[in-house]
Amino acid sequence: MNIDIEKMRDEQLKLAQEVILRDQFDKPKLIAGCDCTFEGERVIASVVLLEYPSMAFVEAKYAVHEDAIPYIPGYLAYREIPTVSAAFAKLKNTPDIIIVDGNGILHPRRIGSASHLGIALDLPTIGVAKKLLMGQVREGKVWVENEIRGFEVKTKDVSNPIYVSPGHKVSLGMALKLVMGCIRPPHKLPEPLHAAHKYANKIRKGQPKDNPQRVEQLVAEA
Repeated sequence: MNIDIEKMRDEQLKLAQEVILRDQFDKPKLIAGCDCTFEGERVIASVVLLEYPSMAFVEAKYAVHEDAIPYIPGYLAYREIPTVSAAFAKLKNTPDIIIVDGNGILHPRRIGSASHLGIALDLPTIGVAKKLLMGQVREGKVWVENEIRGFEVKTKDVSNPIYVSPGHKVSLGMALKLVMGCIRPPHKLPEPLHAAHKYANKIRKGQPKDNPQRVEQLVAEA
């Protein structure tokens, strides 16, 4: 597979200029979580849509692509976004906010997978990562040089923290506020992302069916 890293880097730098860090949405009512799981070159993307703030189930969709590019640090969006976009295209409802398993502007070129997806779909996005990609943490804030790019949040005493950063069309403070509003103990991740993560794994194991009630049950069992 011919992969042009330089071309992807140039595109990232260009897209980073389009990222908006202002809240461009009304009071959110629907929040989606999206996640991917992998089997070799096979990418399985799941999207789960929940009501906010109740976290009641609305719908869930998934998509599968067989020939994704390999994982390249800093370029995760190119591996995931085609499949994630295909899953979003199946939704009957449009989310007000999307929480992505990945980074927003907390990225070497300020264009992590959450920011990239936000631009691709023209929707507000927030990145939630399980590991710190870059920067230094001071008093819960992630600093990159002299700029706050995100937050370190410990949602469970016995678990490692998560890292929250705005993706697109969401401000720094609002990204943290919305993620915290979606936390439901005992889960470490915000509920839409937790559900999407578990649902993607169930898809990989061949469990989902097309019946909407069965899908809701599978997500509830997560």
